[in-house]
Amino acid sequence: MTIKLPDVKGGLRSYDPRPEPLAVTPGSPFTSRTVFSAAHVVADPYADVSPDSPAAVDWDATLAFRRHLWSHGLGVAEAMDTAQRGMGLDWAGAAELIRRSAAEAKAVGGRIACGVGTDQISAGSLVEVRTAYEEQLALVEESGAQAILMASRALAAAANGPEDYLEVYGHLLRQASEPVILHWLGPMFDPALEGYWGSSDLDTATDTFLDVIAAHPDKVEGIKVSLLDAQREIDIRRRLPQGVRCYTGDDFNYPELIAGDEKGFSHALLGIFDPLGPLAAEAVRVLDTGDVAGFRALLDPTVELSRHLFQTPTRFYKTGVVFLAWLAGHQSHFTMVGGLQSARSLPHFARAYELADGLGLFPDPKLAEDRMKTLLALYGVTQ
Repeated sequence: MTIKLPDVKGGLRSYDPRPEPLAVTPGSPFTSRTVFSAAHVVADPYADVSPDSPAAVDWDATLAFRRHLWSHGLGVAEAMDTAQRGMGLDWAGAAELIRRSAAEAKAVGGRIACGVGTDQISAGSLVEVRTAYEEQLALVEESGAQAILMASRALAAAANGPEDYLEVYGHLLRQASEPVILHWLGPMFDPALEGYWGSSDLDTATDTFLDVIAAHPDKVEGIKVSLLDAQREIDIRRRLPQGVRCYTGDDFNYPELIAGDEKGFSHALLGIFDPLGPLAAEAVRVLDTGDVAGFRALLDPTVELSRHLFQTPTRFYKTGVVFLAWLAGHQSHFTMVGGLQSARSLPHFARAYELADGLGLFPDPKLAEDRMKTLLALYGVTQ
């Protein structure tokens, strides 16, 4: 069957959907890399809410998607920006998400790490920022999950320079009961994080980031770098203390960073592994055998889709992630908390469908085609 898809020039083009999905099956845990997928939340489509209301979450579908990721050997990075933290999901919703997902992980034996931030406050003094971090760190640790110390909008606003970051993070790392993952999220993902680590100069900011780690290497299990700059990640990776892992958060250059070079490699904590979960898991299992070329052959073709979903404005990549989850049958609707399903255009959705279908990401290609046609019809496109 042929489907008519809109293009960026305002016309229609014909596309022949793939008849069969990529053949992948759940398998054993990975041996060469630790891989987390940041996971999206599924909204409750029947809730009578507005964009300013607290998030209404479909907990059954949300947890089912996490079980899907765990079944393929992936860890779940919970309550991160992929779950719309600060873009539809408030702290109360995130706290409930952490409790439920951590309990589910324990029940099925899945690995989980959860985001610790300061989003229960919009602004405040350094003491108030630290207190907010402490509240969230305590909840994550009580849930039994590993903590990911996320970048804080409130800290970016309150800090006067690198020394304030050193003080706040040093305090949190000293009191953390287990080693944490530090997350450096660039302003392309959240404009409020411009100048994080006390400087808009990335070399200066990098030095401060590494100073935090060097002062507490026993409390930092790893770092997640989300700057969409492969060479900077490699440079940071090579300067880490022995035993501190680098988890790539680069949704533009992840195959080469995970494959690595003669001086090391990155593990992964990626939002793009939400829609790519089974395929990404298959690729990492190939890498486990030492077959770097086979790994790249599977994962390199996915980069075009990832770059499409994460195109400027990058922070709206969540819309494409949820759209693909709907097409893949992981949820029954295309609705997002905060009404974020409206954040991308119909041509953007059409290209995302075409790229994902070409990769064989949809377990039921006919279902994905039918749902794409439903969306097109809502926009007035007749087949």
